[in-house]
Amino acid sequence: MLEGAFTILATDCRQPGIVVGARHDSPLVVGLGEGENFLGSDVAAFVAYTKRAMEIDQDQAVMVSADKVVVSDFMGNIVADPKTYTVDWDASAAEKGGWDSFMNKEIHEGPAAVQRTLLGRLGKDGNLNLDEVRIDEHDFKAIDKIIVIACGTAAYAGMVAKYAIEHWVRIPVEVELAHEFRYRDPILTPRTLVVAISQSGETMDTLMALRHAREQGSKVLAICNTQGASIPRESDAVLYTHAGPEVAVASTKAFVAQITAAYVLGLYLAQVKGAMFRDEIAQTLDSLKDMPRKIQWILDTQTKTVHDAAAQMVDAKSFLFLGRHVGYPVAMEGALKLKEIAYTFTEGFAAGELKHGPIALVDEGEPVVFIVPPARGRNVLHAKVISGIEEVKARGAYIIAVAEENDPDVERYADVVFWRPACPTLMSPLVDVVPLQLFAMDMAKLKNYDVDKPRNLAKSVTVE
Repeated sequence: MLEGAFTILATDCRQPGIVVGARHDSPLVVGLGEGENFLGSDVAAFVAYTKRAMEIDQDQAVMVSADKVVVSDFMGNIVADPKTYTVDWDASAAEKGGWDSFMNKEIHEGPAAVQRTLLGRLGKDGNLNLDEVRIDEHDFKAIDKIIVIACGTAAYAGMVAKYAIEHWVRIPVEVELAHEFRYRDPILTPRTLVVAISQSGETMDTLMALRHAREQGSKVLAICNTQGASIPRESDAVLYTHAGPEVAVASTKAFVAQITAAYVLGLYLAQVKGAMFRDEIAQTLDSLKDMPRKIQWILDTQTKTVHDAAAQMVDAKSFLFLGRHVGYPVAMEGALKLKEIAYTFTEGFAAGELKHGPIALVDEGEPVVFIVPPARGRNVLHAKVISGIEEVKARGAYIIAVAEENDPDVERYADVVFWRPACPTLMSPLVDVVPLQLFAMDMAKLKNYDVDKPRNLAKSVTVE
C-alpha cells in the first residue's frame, strides 16, 4: 500500500518488496502487521489493518516486504533499533460515522479532543507531565523568552496561548508566522524556547523554522496531533494534542486541542520556574478540565441559533470580526473559517482598531461579529467592547455577538447572540470559537459548498 509521493531508490524483482527513501517533502511511516507490512505518508493509510507504526527518519531508506522491514541510512548502514509506537485511534475515527461532513463531526469532537489532551497530565506526585521531554529541567528554568512558530489556525492558537503564558509565567512570548520567521534574522539564544505548533507535524514552513531555531542553539518544543511526524521527531520535547485524525481541511477540534496543550505547557513552565503556587496550578487545571462540558453546552444549546443566523446572513458580501484580549485571536480565527469554506470576504481585527480605520467599512446592514469578554474580572474590557458595539450599531450594522449568558448590555444592542456559559476569561476562547466554526460551516452548506474540501486548499506540506 503506497500513499503520497516517495523516492523509490531500488526494487528487487527476485524478492517481494520495495526500497523507499524519505525526502524533505515526503514524510514516511511504516505499518507493522502480522505477515504484512504497509507503507504510507500517514498512519491513516493503514490504521484499519494495524496500529503499530515505525518512524522513518529523514535521509533514511526502508525495505518493506510482507515479513520484514529493514531500515538503513543512504550509505547502506542498517539502523539497529528504529523507533516504533502505537497509534491511539482506530480507523472509525477517520470515517464520518453518520455525520453529514467531516467538519461537522470534528467540531462535535471538540470536547473529547480537549479531554484527551488533558488526560494523564498530572502525576501521582501532583506535578504536571509532558509527553516526551529531552530538555533538562535546569534548561527549562533558564528560559527567558518563548517564540511560538506556526501557520494559519495554529498561529491563532499560539496568539491565545501568549496571553495565558505571559500571565502565568511572567516571561515574554512572541508569536511568529513560521514562513516569515527565518527570513527576518530572529534573535535566538540557548535561553529561548521555540514552540512549534502543527496539527499534522509536517507543515514544511514550521519544520524549516524549527530547524533554523535549533541551528541557533535554541530548544524546540512541538505541539502536534500526529505521532511520528517530522516536527515532533526533530524537536527537543513534544506535547501531543491527542485530538484524533482531522480530515476536513478547515481545522476545528485541533484548534481547541492546541490551545489546551499550550495551556498545559504554560502551567508546566510556571511549575518548573515557581511562578505559581501549586494550588493555583491545580485550580487552573480544574478550570481546564471543566471546559469539555462547557463546549458541549454550546453544541447542545446554540446550534439552532447559529444556523438561523447563517440563513439570515447567507447573502452578505462581507463581515467584520472584532475582539479584545484573548477574543482578538478568536475573531481572527472566526474570520479565517468564513474565508476558508464559505468564500466570504472577511476581516478580523482587534476591537480597539475599529476607530483607527475599519469603522469606515461599516455600512447599513453590514454584519459585524463581536467577541464580548465577560463583565466579571476584566470589566474594563467588557465596557470597551460594548462601546464598540454601540458605535457600529449607530451606523446601521447588524450585530452578532458571542457573549456570556445573561449579559444585559449584549442583549440590549446585539441582533443575534451566541451565548457561552460562564468561564474564566483565559478559558473563553475554547468555547467562543465553537459557534464561529458552526457559523462558517452552515454558511458554506447553505451556499452548497463542500465544507470538507474548500477550493484551492488542502492539508499540505508546502513551503513559502
